[in-house]
Amino acid sequence: MAVLDIALMGNPILARPAAPVEDPTDPQVSELVANMLETMVAAHGVGLAAPQVKQGLQLVVFEVPAERLAEGRALPLTVLFNPVIEALDEAMDEAYEACLSVPGLTGRVPRWRHIGYRGLGVDGKVIEREAIGFHARVVQHECDHLLGRLYLTRMPDLASLAYGQELRRLVQAEGEGL
Repeated sequence: MAVLDIALMGNPILARPAAPVEDPTDPQVSELVANMLETMVAAHGVGLAAPQVKQGLQLVVFEVPAERLAEGRALPLTVLFNPVIEALDEAMDEAYEACLSVPGLTGRVPRWRHIGYRGLGVDGKVIEREAIGFHARVVQHECDHLLGRLYLTRMPDLASLAYGQELRRLVQAEGEGL
């Protein structure tokens, strides 16, 4: 396994739609998955999409720790090929997001609060789930990469774009949450 280079904003692969994965069980695809997982962990991310490691394929990996979910249960490591997302209601939440391809920056992004998603797992079998809150946000963020979109393109107001380090400093200094 290897830690892969992460494509940064400006790399053309991040602006192109990704191609479907024909065979999730292909050994080369399995090697890519293993490398993506190692890269995600090394970068301290909760998700990673194949275009972020310069591979134009419809593949995302994510793992959400328990403390980030309202249910208090961690979302296990998920590998998803050719994902499809559907809003299950029109309610939206706006929250700060960051991205490994846009290091250091964060901004407020509206996302559907409740979604359904499906795709293929590493065994080629269908995975179908519902997601609420942060789980839904992570899935939508990673799947945006497969459409050639970064979170900044979803921000309705760039005035909230900031360096994460500066926001953390302000919160500590002012003693209030964002």
